[in-house]
Amino acid sequence: MQRQVARARAGLQARGGQALRASSNAARRSLRSRYDNRPQQVKKFPVQRAAATEAPKVAEGTDAVGVIKTKPEGSKRFRQAQDVLASKGYVDRTSECAPLEALELLKDTATTKFTSAIEAHIRLNINPKYNDQQLRATVALPKGTGNEVKVAVLCDASKEAAAKEAGADFVGGEDLIEEIAGGMMDFDKLVATPDMMPKVAKLGRVLGPKGLMPNPKAGTVSPNVEEAVNALKAGAVEYRADKGGIVHLAFGKSSFSAEDLLENLSAIVSSIKANRPSGAKGIFWKNCYLTSTMGPSLKIKLDDLLSLKYGEDEA
Repeated sequence: MQRQVARARAGLQARGGQALRASSNAARRSLRSRYDNRPQQVKKFPVQRAAATEAPKVAEGTDAVGVIKTKPEGSKRFRQAQDVLASKGYVDRTSECAPLEALELLKDTATTKFTSAIEAHIRLNINPKYNDQQLRATVALPKGTGNEVKVAVLCDASKEAAAKEAGADFVGGEDLIEEIAGGMMDFDKLVATPDMMPKVAKLGRVLGPKGLMPNPKAGTVSPNVEEAVNALKAGAVEYRADKGGIVHLAFGKSSFSAEDLLENLSAIVSSIKANRPSGAKGIFWKNCYLTSTMGPSLKIKLDDLLSLKYGEDEA
């Protein structure tokens, strides 16, 4: 008896589903036929027809044939700097220039109201996502950076006097750590002795995003705080390759002489050669551009760049 009732219910449900599908299909066919058989409406555009008989008007920002003119690149000052480079034969970014000549041209085109920084952007044939192709080091610029560097030192009481004599702006131990944790960030570099690093670890969230965490590769973790402070004050800067394998580094000001800038650039080239990653294969140097702040860049001849030597390399 129960089986007969279940079969009857299943039959009713099946017939009901078929009827529902049939009605929905019929409704769709009805709507489609109404859409296909609708009367075609003819739209009139008298304004457009009248305009077609008149002489075409040239809109603002277009030429006589209606081609839209693109907005010139950069500001008026930037375009003037480009014109100066073009007058010297460097029309676009593919024109290569000797390092010393490029530095002289950058000094001439650095016309900002403030003293512009001179920057190097060097593309290397490395992929930093692999550990053996990462590049991070410190280079001491012989002519300095042109910036005043404030240095804080974390050390024990026995080394505080030496750090102050070296010119450190802030010196302390656990008390200075607490001040930094509380928000005191009036320094550009932070030096720590190895015995202080376990205590500095709790400042990782504060210092890490700002790039101020002491690191042995950057020369900011050292038992000799006096030497570390002197190096930072004299112009030691840290550089690293970004995820694209490019090193971005400012190495002076437009107020420097071209010879002084060239000496700093030579130190950078020598440092990158000395710290070449072990995993770098094939052609290591790909290209190099020099530029000033808010100014056009110049491509440097790689052969001339790699011929630059500094310090021990000159011997």
